[in-house]
Amino acid sequence: MMARWVPVCRLDDVADGGMDVAECDGARVLLVRRGGRVFAMDPVCTHEDADLSCGFLTEGGVVCPLHLSAFDPETGRPGNPPAEEPLRTFKVKIENGTIHLEV
Repeated sequence: MMARWVPVCRLDDVADGGMDVAECDGARVLLVRRGGRVFAMDPVCTHEDADLSCGFLTEGGVVCPLHLSAFDPETGRPGNPPAEEPLRTFKVKIENGTIHLEV
């Protein structure tokens, strides 16, 4: 099956240095915008199923609000325990001011 690009929201919908949740093909996706780049990942912590959109963004990554594991928005890898499993990430492209994810 060939991958396809799905538009999820406008680039302006995600503040630089911020996070937002969008829907992509019926599933929630966490979008992170920082340093002029946009990243997309699953929005639920791999440790305790906490909603990462309720967490916060630091230099170390997206921090889980429950036990403070930080996930790298580019790779999905946790940088500290208790989370050990990475988050699924998505390829992102921006065309005409719209964020698209590869599914």
